[in-house]
Amino acid sequence: MSDIKAVRNTRNTTDMTVGSPAKHILWFSLPLFVGNLFQQFYNMVDSVIVGKFINADALAATGSCGSLSFLFFSLSAGLAIGIGIIVAQYFGAGDDDKIRETISSSFYVLTFSALIVTALGFFLARPILVLLNTPEGPILEDAVIYLRTTVCGIFFIALYNGVSSVLRALGDSKTPLIFLIISSFLNVGMDLLLVIRFEMGVFGVALATVIAQAISAFISLAYAFIKVPYFRLTKADLKPNTHIIMHSFRLGIPLALQSSMIAISLIVLQGVVNSFGNTAMSAFTITSKVDIVVSMFYNAISSALTTYCGQNFGAKNYDRVKGGYKLGMVLITVYNLAIIPIVFFLSRQIAGFFVNEPEVIELSIKAIHITSIMYLALGLIYVPRGTLNGVGDANFSLINGLTEVVCRVVFSYALTRIAFISEMGIWYATGLTWLVTALICNLRYFSGIWYKKQAKLKEV
Repeated sequence: MSDIKAVRNTRNTTDMTVGSPAKHILWFSLPLFVGNLFQQFYNMVDSVIVGKFINADALAATGSCGSLSFLFFSLSAGLAIGIGIIVAQYFGAGDDDKIRETISSSFYVLTFSALIVTALGFFLARPILVLLNTPEGPILEDAVIYLRTTVCGIFFIALYNGVSSVLRALGDSKTPLIFLIISSFLNVGMDLLLVIRFEMGVFGVALATVIAQAISAFISLAYAFIKVPYFRLTKADLKPNTHIIMHSFRLGIPLALQSSMIAISLIVLQGVVNSFGNTAMSAFTITSKVDIVVSMFYNAISSALTTYCGQNFGAKNYDRVKGGYKLGMVLITVYNLAIIPIVFFLSRQIAGFFVNEPEVIELSIKAIHITSIMYLALGLIYVPRGTLNGVGDANFSLINGLTEVVCRVVFSYALTRIAFISEMGIWYATGLTWLVTALICNLRYFSGIWYKKQAKLKEV
């Protein structure tokens, strides 16, 4: 057995139960923010390769799989986050044996879920794509090939997410960033090789993704085994812990369902957008991309709070958990005061960066003016979300997901049918959804339900 004191506050771990909360949260969130930026850059490069070196139909085919891929991948991502929360709580409690057992049990959890989702994704690819009205012909065929190939890499994604989530739970957000950068460069390199050199088309793009994911997963696992003592499992550690496995599912499945429900609500909203024609579709695409960029900071702070609050919850430092929430609110508020005026007053330049058509630019400006003001509400979703995830409030995840689904569907259909609002109801619906969700999330935090549970880790 390792001495837990020997591995705390090294390059590979950070004990967030002591020291400056602001320093921990800010330094932890910085690599996450950089990783988000890098991921967006990679996605853009990947799309350029597909569009430029294959054709527009191929780009449409891969794009049509985006929401489905997100749905299939969300289960392993949610389970990985749940596992990370358990590790963070045990790390805060100083229980190194339970950390080892959680890491060991996570392999069974992630492998089982990956195999199930892979089978579902592979065999249901065509029926679901047809159900979503994917155009018949080359686009549908390429989409089926792309989706079936990428879901074969879910096991590697699960393995990578599991290792990265555990490392973040131990306070190391820099190493997962390095893995992400390696994976992205590998993916782009394999894209260029398989698409340009071997002319493998959409299958080559999908295969490049799977190969990059596999290499990244094994590199991350090898690194963890060599550098992080918790990963050096003994034979006794490999015995499945039923309690931890069930606890992982209890935390992870609601998180996965939350992501899935949000994705479904966005698909429904996209259908409403499409009914208003190309101009509205283009404007919505522009504002969505702006929202994603702005949200990167929110996501980074939220993930940092999940680890910080998880460790302190495990250590029963409830005042530090509450302090983390307050600090998160301050950071989000300062960021909003800086970013909202920039986005609002540079709306014309932002829209003009994406398109040249005057009608799209004018509609985008009006839309950005609506959504940018509502970033005040959007940011306030992420602070309680990160905090409550960290303390293991699994029921909150379902409440959060359901709130977004109901609000986005109801508001979008209701507002766009009001004559003098028309297509602008798309963006009013988005803003109102953020506002209601922010209220629900913060009410959940202030209800104290997470605190009333006495913050007790169950013993096996």
